[in-house]
Amino acid sequence: MLSWLLVFSVLGLGASDVPTIVSRKEWGARTLTCKAQLTQPAAYVITEQLTGMECQGQKVCTWKLRGLQSHFVYSRDLCDVPYNFLVGDDGMVYEGVGWNIQGLHTQVYNNLSLGIAFFGSQIGSSPSPAALSAAGGLIAYAIQKGHLSPAYIQPLILKNDICLVPQQPEVPRKACPNFIPRSVWGARETHCPKMTLPAKYVIIIHTAGTSCNVSADCQIRVRDIQSFHIDQRHFCDIGYHFLVGHDGGVYEGVGWHTLGSHTYGYNDIALGVAFMGNFVEKPPNNAALDAAQDLIQCAVQKGYLVPNYLLVGHSDVVNILSPGKALYNIIKTWPHFKH
Repeated sequence: MLSWLLVFSVLGLGASDVPTIVSRKEWGARTLTCKAQLTQPAAYVITEQLTGMECQGQKVCTWKLRGLQSHFVYSRDLCDVPYNFLVGDDGMVYEGVGWNIQGLHTQVYNNLSLGIAFFGSQIGSSPSPAALSAAGGLIAYAIQKGHLSPAYIQPLILKNDICLVPQQPEVPRKACPNFIPRSVWGARETHCPKMTLPAKYVIIIHTAGTSCNVSADCQIRVRDIQSFHIDQRHFCDIGYHFLVGHDGGVYEGVGWHTLGSHTYGYNDIALGVAFMGNFVEKPPNNAALDAAQDLIQCAVQKGYLVPNYLLVGHSDVVNILSPGKALYNIIKTWPHFKH
């Protein structure tokens, strides 16, 4: 945990002065294409420090911020910078995606948190008092305008892409995971039979082959699987309803309403959930496992899966290695499992 963030959570939040906010237009941002709306008032504040972003003054900071936006859009395949706001060491606040749009800073938390990034300080150093004061003023202003709940959880410290250290009670798990729709991963247009819902089974599968840890790689992997299923296996589409990556994303296969092609004899009564990778020897990471469990919970909540569903491994209903011994040993401990 970074000690300066602990200082910020104690000293910075009492600031009442509204900081100077440099708008997207002022720093020369590209057109905002992100569409997902932020749930307001937000319940959490998540902070992060960016390294390698040293800048002195608004002119250099805006130039570096434009470069940062280009990096996230063209190299990381995000719709914009992932933060709602960024704070410079000069005490200036730079508008990221702003108040109303979800950031892309932290999986699971994006739809209910404000993401604030500090940049402009030397690598390894703490933000300046001006930066801490500006962040505190920004949070006070967010509460005043109804963008942030007065009972918000104090800043969650972002330690890496998926790990948070809460300074207040733990965040409740949301019902639905982070879905990546077909339009985002570049699915081919197909026409398959409709599925009668709710489903009665969940079948856990692995795709074999390689796993993926970042969204861009996972999107390529899903496209390759779809092409293999259509061109080589002669399915009408990708065979699975959803695919889960090590990035914690749930990739829409044929989705809720379309008949899958994953398990002969069960396609019309089961949702096929495939983990991308081979899990004979090693299980998926926690991000993937949590995403799959959230997907199942979401299916029940939305009426796509009966509450008394049965969970089985692919090998329980087909003579096959899938989902792999390591993954199978884990799903045996999940609710509703039936051998």
